[in-house]
Amino acid sequence: MSDDFEGISVFLAIADARNFRVAGERLGVTRSAVSQALQRLEDRVGVALVQRTTRSVRLTEAGERFHDMVSASARQVSDAIHAVREVEARPYGLLKIAASSIAERFISGPLIAGFMDAYPDVHLDITITDEEFDIVERGFDMGVRLGEVLEQDMLAVPVSEAQRHRAVASPQYVAKYGAPRHPRELIDHICIGWRPRPDAAPYRWEFTEDGRDFTVAVDPALTTNDMGMMIRSALAGGGITFGMIETFESYFADGQLVPLLEDFCPPFDGFYLYYPKRHRQPLKLKAFADYVRARRKQSLKG
Repeated sequence: MSDDFEGISVFLAIADARNFRVAGERLGVTRSAVSQALQRLEDRVGVALVQRTTRSVRLTEAGERFHDMVSASARQVSDAIHAVREVEARPYGLLKIAASSIAERFISGPLIAGFMDAYPDVHLDITITDEEFDIVERGFDMGVRLGEVLEQDMLAVPVSEAQRHRAVASPQYVAKYGAPRHPRELIDHICIGWRPRPDAAPYRWEFTEDGRDFTVAVDPALTTNDMGMMIRSALAGGGITFGMIETFESYFADGQLVPLLEDFCPPFDGFYLYYPKRHRQPLKLKAFADYVRARRKQSLKG
């Protein structure tokens, strides 16, 4: 009796890599073995699933339809196999995490080093990105973002205390141009703004007045995706910039920067580690979430 599942993993690897050699490397088999397994699968289903030329590999219309139908089921089978393996095992495998640049400091350093020491069989792959996307769709296990932007169907573990924004400038800038008394006056000042990528609009600066939130679309004289450049430019008197207050605190202490518009910047929800709800969470994911909870609880006891 032929195995209906024979060749499925090979087909999915080809569909993902669009290259027989790369698919073979991911599966740990030769290119010839990949080609033979695909041929047997195509003979069994009676149609060509992959169009091959000397330069490219692509799915046929039947292949695209077949891929859509089997990929989700294949993931469920893979999850089931991992779940069974983990019943008596220690957490293991690759854990992929996407974190925003301003959240990176809450999960790096001692937290990561401590987790790696406690769980040597779990390897971490952390991507720092300010792009907003569906972590499941992109193949990530977990993410770290501000609580206010998390989807409702995600499980979340706090990794920071409440946060504050602050507009800041150097004393030289304030002496030369004065300090804005209200956020709306920022449009008359030289501003240093941030955006996550070249095709995105500059970030709108967020404030609160009488319990109501509002934003100001400043027109930055300088826009960048690098907080270090924003700070250095502000320190040199280049303009007013905006960010998390913790980013600027060391510069407040020695007077290199001064806080502005403090009455319009109340605290807001902090950063969270988040991940999708599942009936059975992989042990590697559960271990990291539990470790973050324990470290957070310990820091609060302080």
